[in-house]
Amino acid sequence: MGVSGSGKSCIGECLAERLGVVYIDGDDYHSPANIAKMASGIPLDDDDRREWLETLAEHIAAYRRRDVSLVLACSALKRRYRDLLRRGDPALRFLYLEGRREQLMQRLTEREAHFFRGETMLDSQLRDLEVPGENEAVKLNIADAPEAIVEAFVASLERR
Repeated sequence: MGVSGSGKSCIGECLAERLGVVYIDGDDYHSPANIAKMASGIPLDDDDRREWLETLAEHIAAYRRRDVSLVLACSALKRRYRDLLRRGDPALRFLYLEGRREQLMQRLTEREAHFFRGETMLDSQLRDLEVPGENEAVKLNIADAPEAIVEAFVASLERR
């Protein structure tokens, strides 16, 4: 979890490969209306995100019922969003990818072919972000190498 530009997709793919599990990118489940809104530079609000988060929670639940593990990349900016995702699996674990605004903005400007761009959108997410507490997520810094982030998170999973 984290704001746009934090590396959720990159870390998620690496983590899923490291664990040998399924990877899902939450961005793939946004509605066409949400994608159009973001592509126009209009931030999503809670109502826009509700159906998307419910869909993701349903996917989490479906994998849980089949006893199949997965890694899901999702912004999950607010506590209530994370609580909604936990409806799919109460044991859901979160990795919060934390970074400085300047680094996030640089990453966003280097992106190609992604619907989420721009300072306004990033600032909106940073305003909405409710940083998870120590008991809610493992917090790792995006300045670290992806491999180091993955290994640190895997180590935290093994300690639980």
